[in-house]
Amino acid sequence: MEQGASSTEWRDLLKWTWLPTLAILMSGVLLQSMNALLLTTVLPSIADELGGAAMLSLPASAYVGSSIVAASGAGLLTARYGVRDTLCVGVVIFGLGALICTFAASMGWIVAGRLVQGLGGGLEVGAAYTAVRAVFPPKLWPRVIALMATSWTISVFLGPLVGGLFARAGHWRGALVVTVLISAILAVAAALVLPANRPVERSAGARIPAGRIGLICLAIAALSFASLVQAVGAKAGLILAAVAALALMLRLDRAASVRLLPSDAFSVSTQTGIGLWLALLLCIAFSPLHIYMPIFLQRLRGLDPLEAGFMVASGSLAWTFASVLVSGLTGPWPRRLLLAGPVLMAGGLIALAMLLQSPVPTLALVPAIVLLGIGIGQAWPFVGPTIMSGARPGDEAAAASAVPTIQQTGLALGAALAGVVANASGFASAVSEAETRNAAFWVPACFAIAAGLAWVASVRLHRRRHASLGSGAGA
Repeated sequence: MEQGASSTEWRDLLKWTWLPTLAILMSGVLLQSMNALLLTTVLPSIADELGGAAMLSLPASAYVGSSIVAASGAGLLTARYGVRDTLCVGVVIFGLGALICTFAASMGWIVAGRLVQGLGGGLEVGAAYTAVRAVFPPKLWPRVIALMATSWTISVFLGPLVGGLFARAGHWRGALVVTVLISAILAVAAALVLPANRPVERSAGARIPAGRIGLICLAIAALSFASLVQAVGAKAGLILAAVAALALMLRLDRAASVRLLPSDAFSVSTQTGIGLWLALLLCIAFSPLHIYMPIFLQRLRGLDPLEAGFMVASGSLAWTFASVLVSGLTGPWPRRLLLAGPVLMAGGLIALAMLLQSPVPTLALVPAIVLLGIGIGQAWPFVGPTIMSGARPGDEAAAASAVPTIQQTGLALGAALAGVVANASGFASAVSEAETRNAAFWVPACFAIAAGLAWVASVRLHRRRHASLGSGAGA
């Protein structure tokens, strides 16, 4: 009976009634995810032409930071203006950011363009997921979201392909022109295809928690600037400022009537709190792969942008495939995979640090990159359910919405921290192969520590569950 219902839902979704809208929503997610890998592929070429190698982590952290701000306000904007107009505006802003990057004369302009793109991207994806609820009947929601998620898999091939081809030809700006053109086409198509403005219901008192979101962005910015300053005192001060901003955000959030995070966020004694630590640390450990590995492969191994882009993309592809393969496992498997995932990530990072120093064939790096992707991929399907199932009464909605927020925050903090490590190990002034090789060791080696801490969180989570089961049996 269940199988028949499931089959009917797929048939209902894949009808002309829904296909145009579904195509728009999937294209919006694809545009964002493809552009992330496209920029990763061309960033070494940008640094070679414009300089600013010390700022290599800033485009990623600027994008993610501004997207967090925009995504948090997407619900309120769709409530007032409707999903169609909000999504179209988001796509236009995203294209404008790509246009700024196209005409960039320095790395600072690339960072500014990515900041604008993040605002558009966060708004667009937030509106897209709101559109699922506003346009489709409830029985189709899981299917629509599943199809939207496939866009990330497609982008693993398209992003490096488009970026690599243009960078190989010596015209990295052309890859960004493609992004501008696709954004323009998608904005027009969305305006024509999506249903007329249908504002969604929202409580009258709802408002954007601007102060708390601002503190998250302040922490990301402080860490990003810490990678640029040379004075040890200034670097330490910025890192402390980032920690203080995050601590203040958590304190304010716990006292707020409407919270961004659950009331026990980042507690080390509750399932949800430990789960949030695990999500944050997994994303931090994975983040340097897309920022620094392409330029290490090009400068140390002589790969062209297309080859380096696809090698790095193999990590994202491994994440996707591992998640799909294990997502249906039950019983003791989720616990085992959560414990093993961080270990595999640490192994992949340490292997990359060692292999980049040795004369082994370049293809020998691929298994290490894939191992990093498998590690986070096998754990990720169970992180969200862990966080949500342990939520306290009244925290259910905050726990669910916290997962993507923490994912984005972890990637942004990881990018900023990668910049600190890379520049401290000599990459900012990398004029010789020895300096680049030094950075290529310390970046993955240091982030193996984050993977190790994620394993500690997994062990703590296992013990917490075991203690809860024991007390339940005793009762």
